[in-house]
Amino acid sequence: MSDVREAAVTGIGLLTPGGVTADATWTALCRGRGLARTDPALAGLPVDISCRIEDLDAEAALGRRLARRLDRSTHLALLAARQAVADAKLDPAVWRAPRVGVVLGCGGNSLATYQREFDLLGRGQHHLVSPTALTRSVPSMIAAEVALDLTAQGPNFTVASACSSGATALAVARQLIVAGACDIVLAGAGESGRDRMGATCFTQLKALSGRTADPERASRPFDAARDGFVLSEGAAVLVLEHPDHARRRGAHVRALLRGAASTCDAHHPVAPHPEGAGAEQAMRDALADAGCAPRDIGHVNAHGTSTPAGDTAEARALLRLFDGSPPPVTAPKGSLGHALGASAAVEAALTVLTLERRTVPPTANLVAQTPGQELDVVTSPRPAAPAAALTNSFGFGGQNTVLVLTTP
Repeated sequence: MSDVREAAVTGIGLLTPGGVTADATWTALCRGRGLARTDPALAGLPVDISCRIEDLDAEAALGRRLARRLDRSTHLALLAARQAVADAKLDPAVWRAPRVGVVLGCGGNSLATYQREFDLLGRGQHHLVSPTALTRSVPSMIAAEVALDLTAQGPNFTVASACSSGATALAVARQLIVAGACDIVLAGAGESGRDRMGATCFTQLKALSGRTADPERASRPFDAARDGFVLSEGAAVLVLEHPDHARRRGAHVRALLRGAASTCDAHHPVAPHPEGAGAEQAMRDALADAGCAPRDIGHVNAHGTSTPAGDTAEARALLRLFDGSPPPVTAPKGSLGHALGASAAVEAALTVLTLERRTVPPTANLVAQTPGQELDVVTSPRPAAPAAALTNSFGFGGQNTVLVLTTP
C-alpha cells in the first residue's frame, strides 16, 4: 500500500433526534429549528427537557433478545454501524475480518443501568440484579458489541475523552489506517444522555439550559442570551478505509479525514480555558497534520454547546486562528442538542454531508451574538463549496479534539 496520511470516508451511519438516517437528520437540521421538548423520562426534575429520538423501536430493529441485553447507547451505536457498513457497500460475510477494526467513543456510560441495578442492590434484592448489568456498563463493550454483530476481528477498543470522544475515536481510527494496521475501521460513538442521574448532575453543575417553558429555543449556540445546553442522544459511525483499499474495490469516497489533533487545557475540571488556548492549539495542530493553513478552511463545524463560558472560549480561539475573519460557522447543537460523547461523531458526519452537499446548515435560535465575539454563524442554509472543513469537539477535563475533513 502507498504511504498515505489520510483515511477515506466511504460510509456513514447516523441516528439523531432529527431522524434515524443521515438524510432525515440533514433535512431536520436544515430547517433550523430546535428539537428539544419536555421529556417524560425526566419528569419531576428541575430541568425536564431533552432532544430525543422518537421513531426508534430497538426491539424491532435489533430483535428482542439483543435489544434487552444492551443499553440505549449501544442500541444507537450498533444501528449506526450497520447503516455505515451498508452505506459503504461492504459485506461482513466476505471482508477480511482481521483487517477490520472498531474504535468507538464513550463519554459517560450506562448511568441508567447503574441507577436501576444499584436501587435493587440497595433494597436487598441482589437476586434481581441483572447478569447483563456488567456487560452493559463496561465501557469497552460498546465497541465489542459492534464487532460481535459485524464480525470485525481487528483492533477493538473504546476511547473516552468526554464530549470529544467521538472525534478522538475517529482520530485513532485514522492512525490505524495510516499505520497499515487495518484496511477498514468502523469509528464514531453512540450515547444517550437522557437519564435522571446525568440530568441531575448537569443541573447541579449549572450546565443545562433552564428554559424549560420554551424547549425549542433553549439551546442557543453563540447567542448572547445562551444559558446552557440541552441533553440529547444519538450515534454516528463512519467507515474509514485506506484509500488504496477503497480504490481497489471501487468504493465511493465521500470525504477524506486528512488531519487530527488533541490537546488538554490542564486548566479546570469542567470549565474551558477562558481564552480557548487549548482549543486554538488543537486547531493549529490539526491543520499542520493535514498540511493545511487557516486560509484553506472554508467551513467550521463548531463545538458550540450554548454554554456561556464554552462558546466564549471557542469564539475567541476561532477569531485568533483566522485573524478576526473565520469562515462560515455552524453549531448543530442548537437543533439536535448535546449528545455528550456521541456529539463529536455526529458532527463529523454532518461535516462530511456539508462538504458533499455544498451547503452549510444553519444554527438554530441565534438572535444576537455577544459583542466582540461575532462570528459568521450561519442561520439559514447557505450554498457553499468548501474544499476543507474543521470540526471542533471539546469536553470536561479540558479535552480538545479537532478533525480536518476535505473533499476527495
